Amino acid sequence: MAGSESEQQSRTRGAALGRMWRWLSWEASAIGRSARRAIASPGPERDVVTQSLKAAGAAAAAWALTGWWWQAPMALMAPWTAVVLVQSTVYRSLRSGVQQLIVIALGTVLAAGAANLTGSTMTAMVLVLPVTVLLGNYARFGEHGLYAPTTALFVLAYGSHSGLDVLHRLFESAIGAVIGITVNALILPPVHLRSVRESLRRLPSEGEELLHTIADGLREGYGRQQAEAWHDRARRVTAILGDLRDARLWTRESYRLNPGSRLRRTGPALPTTEWDQAWERIADPLVALTRTLASTVGETPMLRPLPDPVLAHLSDLLRAAGDVCAADRAVLEGRDGSGGAREERALALDSAWAAHGRLKRQLLEQDSETATSLGGLVAESQQLLYELAPVDGDARAYGDGGGGQNRG
Repeated sequence: MAGSESEQQSRTRGAALGRMWRWLSWEASAIGRSARRAIASPGPERDVVTQSLKAAGAAAAAWALTGWWWQAPMALMAPWTAVVLVQSTVYRSLRSGVQQLIVIALGTVLAAGAANLTGSTMTAMVLVLPVTVLLGNYARFGEHGLYAPTTALFVLAYGSHSGLDVLHRLFESAIGAVIGITVNALILPPVHLRSVRESLRRLPSEGEELLHTIADGLREGYGRQQAEAWHDRARRVTAILGDLRDARLWTRESYRLNPGSRLRRTGPALPTTEWDQAWERIADPLVALTRTLASTVGETPMLRPLPDPVLAHLSDLLRAAGDVCAADRAVLEGRDGSGGAREERALALDSAWAAHGRLKRQLLEQDSETATSLGGLVAESQQLLYELAPVDGDARAYGDGGGGQNRG
């Protein structure tokens, strides 16, 4: 019995070690891929490296000025402030600098005042820390609110609460803020355009892969687990849209108070927000369609399973819709050439509408339960095709040829 328990514990430890080893391997591989991308080409990974080196350089410069050259008694405050203020945008650096200086001043003055009034470090901590923690949670201070209690602890723990010490701490914090903001503003000031382009590219790329994967699954046969995986991927499109909205906000903020924005090479203009709005509308029928497919399979499906001819027509429709997304991705990536991608897009959209017409005609041949399942897919796929209509009439004309005859 004891031997059996020992073997069970050994297997449990072995499994835990195996999971940890797989996690470490995956993490090391991810770090390696990020490092290779940072070296190979511009992108988010290289931006992170650039900002990190700038923050380290700003901290070193602040220490060289206050700690090495000036030999200030509170020299730590300068590099500490400088490294924090190399933010993702110049505007954010300036805003954060003001927030942090106010927070540090409040923490320093409150701690020094309490220490001088009570004459006891312990009593001063009991009085000051609750107040500074509450100040730190004030929404206007954002993430920098934490520095109020931290600064108060520094002041009380090191006994640096004379009037001269307070002035030194504030002055050195101000020097660090000036250095951090200056480095961020003058040395490769960040302009967040690549994140927008990456999110825009991911939308049609994910749409293409998902639609083609579903089309293949409908031809080869699929189960509940596979259909639920499609549904999860469709819902991830919404997450990409969230990333895109954040990236556009970062981009707009990048240009505020940025002295180097006109000097940076930004590449071609970004597509308008009509692309974003179009994909917000595309995501809804994608999610609904995959949910319906998941409801038609399993041990106890909620909807009647679909016959093979219906699945074949739906497969043709979704493959053509995926080809539309592939053409959109080619346009976004600048691989359109002389308009070939736009022509392919129009042909793919016509093919999708033709397959939709064949799918709709299948409704007349089904019993009522199967027609209920099929009717949902017909409506959702029709909405998907309408939403795949071009958002830019000049760049992607939505022809009224064969596709138009199959609508409605």
